[in-house]
Amino acid sequence: MVQGKASKPKKENVLEISNSKMMKSGIAPEVVDNTSMSRHSNNESVSQSSGSVIAKRITSKGKVDNFDTTDLEWTDKIPECPVFKPSKEEFEDPLVYLEKISPEASRYGICKIVSPLNASIPAGAVLAKENTGFKFTTRVQPLWLPDWNVDDKVIFFMRGRNYTLHDFENMANKEFSSKYCCSGSLPSMYLEKEFWHEMASGRKGTVEYAINIDGSAFSCAPNDQLGKSKWNLKTLPQLPKSPLRLCETSIPGVTDPMLYIGMLFSMFAWHVEDHYLYSINYHHCGAPKTWYGVPGHAAPDFERVVQNHVYTDHILPSTKREDGAFAVLAEKTTMFAPCTLLQHNVPVYKAVQMPGEFVITFPKAYHAGFSQGFTCGEAVNFAVGDWFPFGAEASQRYSRLCRVPIIPYEELLCKEAMLLHNSQEQGGLAHLSADLASYHCAKVSFICLIQSHHHACQFLKKIKGSPSVSPNSQGTILCSLCKRDCYVAYINCNCYSRPICLFHEIEALNCPCGNNPILFLREDLSKMEKIAKKFEQDKGIMREVHRYKDDKCLQKNETTLKVSKQQELKPGYKFRRQGIAGTRNPRRKNDVEERVGETAETRTECHKLRGPSFSRGRKRRKMKSRQQKSKKSSSRLKTEEKKESHILNIQTESLKITRLY
Repeated sequence: MVQGKASKPKKENVLEISNSKMMKSGIAPEVVDNTSMSRHSNNESVSQSSGSVIAKRITSKGKVDNFDTTDLEWTDKIPECPVFKPSKEEFEDPLVYLEKISPEASRYGICKIVSPLNASIPAGAVLAKENTGFKFTTRVQPLWLPDWNVDDKVIFFMRGRNYTLHDFENMANKEFSSKYCCSGSLPSMYLEKEFWHEMASGRKGTVEYAINIDGSAFSCAPNDQLGKSKWNLKTLPQLPKSPLRLCETSIPGVTDPMLYIGMLFSMFAWHVEDHYLYSINYHHCGAPKTWYGVPGHAAPDFERVVQNHVYTDHILPSTKREDGAFAVLAEKTTMFAPCTLLQHNVPVYKAVQMPGEFVITFPKAYHAGFSQGFTCGEAVNFAVGDWFPFGAEASQRYSRLCRVPIIPYEELLCKEAMLLHNSQEQGGLAHLSADLASYHCAKVSFICLIQSHHHACQFLKKIKGSPSVSPNSQGTILCSLCKRDCYVAYINCNCYSRPICLFHEIEALNCPCGNNPILFLREDLSKMEKIAKKFEQDKGIMREVHRYKDDKCLQKNETTLKVSKQQELKPGYKFRRQGIAGTRNPRRKNDVEERVGETAETRTECHKLRGPSFSRGRKRRKMKSRQQKSKKSSSRLKTEEKKESHILNIQTESLKITRLY
């Protein structure tokens, strides 16, 4: 360039410079209204239908109108999740490394891992090579915050268009540049405020998001360092430490990875992973992604806020309230601002995921987020030994909702315990602290599973005499009533041709044919019981078993066998508070201390769980107290009558004396 003659900058560069100056000064850059989405021929019907809804939302007076779009400072108050930068040596085995950081990282629900290895082959080249003619279908997402009542319930997954990866990237980049008049990226904090501003205003239409696409963008080429490592998501769930390796069939999205391709403000709504599994998400290419995570220990508080401050009672299913919110959240369409959680003291953490970084979500951790532009990510589930207690809780919750399980939890636990016992006998177990903690969780879960089935079988024999017992060599069978996965045992009869699990009310066993039900037990059940007895001898493990059973969430379905006909029980038969067992042991000393702070509903449930003998004793005590009160009242009446008669006698005698004189 010759001095004294400055070339005239292009219009786009001027806008980029002016936008950057305004952002530095705290002024938001000029936003150009994006109407190109309605120009897509395949989306005309979607735009027309969503336009009426948007117009309705502008005039409605719901939670969206109460959302303050001018004050988005809460976005700056969400703390960052932990970020880990492992060395190449630490990066060698992902499950070993994740077990190492889990005690710290799980407290945040999510964490970010910066990979020391890079992928040498771009994701687009991998997909084009491995999937000839690779195309995918998008879903259309509305950009607004619903009131979450019957008339205003969002559906994310309307069908959109078919794209190649290159075509979708071009479309997403054009949308971004037309909206912000620039081709580069913008600060994450600014785009976060923009996202929630648009969600609250409800005027900006829709975006497209391609989810659950079968395939992987990890390369298996020998020169790709990341692709040939154990962090390749195609092989990670099958690693030796992962219980998911024991699944006999592949499950898309759980044991096999899936792709997620988004554009500006494509969102993944609040959800928790199936069966409370771990998840790992790798960002292949594109713009950053913003994540929000709630730790697993705060999941009940999260669901309580959702059911009380997000949903209306009319859209919750007719189940228990805590499970009702979980059922609607499982649809993965619920999106609301994290400030609602912050207002009710629910911890929320944030992560900004860049290309080449992993995001880990831990068991029972709710998470959500959105894309800051074109993104291509990949995700899969995995598990380690400390997941088994969470898996048991999830299985029980699924059975309460009659929801079909995705993985056979009982089968995985039993197989893992058998392999763990064999390795222990051969002295092949690792002695690292993380490994020992993982083994400990698996053993505790296995002991509780075997004990619960043993107590249920004993209880069935007391109710039905001696039912016929048949060996079962099949795999997992679903209960026809609650969809629980049955691997250890189930029952059947001549008139009820479908299997039933052992954890139902007694009425379910009173079949019209009058025959005794057939009890199907695993052929190797005696072996599993012996292994459980050996595990019980480990130091401190029974203390963990009792603590596990005392947990309120795990206790609800372990004690679902309730007696409706008291005459079918022998006198003196009682329930333990921890689970079902024929025992005459007195109540524990700390039982009264544990009941401090219980609600009336919980106390009523406890009384039901204690069984008929406890209820009869309680009734007797009430009757005795009433009789004592009636005796006291009658004795008071008698004494008062005596006093009155005595006073009357004195008065009459005095009257006689006065008459004589």
